[in-house]
Amino acid sequence: MKLQGRKIGILIESDFFEQEIFYYSFRFKEEGAEAVFMSRLWGQPSLTFQGHEFRAPFECHQSFEGMDDEALRSFDAIIVPSGMVSDRLRYTPDPMNELPPATEFLSRAFAEPGILKGIICHGMWLLAPKPELIRGRPVVAHNNLYGDVINMGARYVNEDVVVDGDLVTGRSGGHCHLFAHKIIDMLAETS
Repeated sequence: MKLQGRKIGILIESDFFEQEIFYYSFRFKEEGAEAVFMSRLWGQPSLTFQGHEFRAPFECHQSFEGMDDEALRSFDAIIVPSGMVSDRLRYTPDPMNELPPATEFLSRAFAEPGILKGIICHGMWLLAPKPELIRGRPVVAHNNLYGDVINMGARYVNEDVVVDGDLVTGRSGGHCHLFAHKIIDMLAETS
């Protein structure tokens, strides 16, 4: 087990791509890592989200809201998955004056070089309110987000998985196996 004792946070919301999320839930555990799914729980102890294609339920008990720096640093990686997860998580009631809590959480993760950041497919939407996080960096996202990535100031690289230091990006949920393997390999190198 390459990742014994490591902890990987994965954001979750409704309309998630089931095959990707279920792959992560098993694959990271196979390597000995703890996979922690977290979301915005809106003051609830847990929420059950539904997948996009099969409407599969997924119960989440962990919130990223209010997580202090010490708890954040306990994660070896934070992943923003594909599908509509990031679109749902980027909601804020006052978009002119406040960042979505998930974007704020991700900004804090980007400030920690010891945390590997993984963003795949439409997950890039979560960074749209803070484009400086990827400005000038080589990334890949879903083909439909090519214009978004360019407008955010990143350098689009036409590959399935792109690594830039502590940032791993993937093209689509269908590439989650390549993306996860790259994250596993990179974390294993720092063990």
